Amino acid sequence: MAVKLRLKRMGSKKKPVYRIVAIDSHTKRDGEYIELVGTYNPLTEPKSVKINDEVALKWLNDGAIPSDTVRNLLSDAGIMKKFHESKMKKEK
Repeated sequence: MAVKLRLKRMGSKKKPVYRIVAIDSHTKRDGEYIELVGTYNPLTEPKSVKINDEVALKWLNDGAIPSDTVRNLLSDAGIMKKFHESKMKKEK
């Protein structure tokens, strides 16, 4: 089972709010997910992003592949840097 970290759309028409979820890559966009990683609201000023660091790092270490948008959100939150540093420690 290939797991991805991607956005699940919530909210009403023209007022999207997204959940960042760990989900099977073959599941449809708004299908059942494995675990909730965080939330993203692009309509607030500034855009609000809440990500559980421990859960995100757990899924990245287990081999989950983030979508492009989720990768950018994780990078802005500093989680991708933590993931890279932990990966470099394992290699030494």
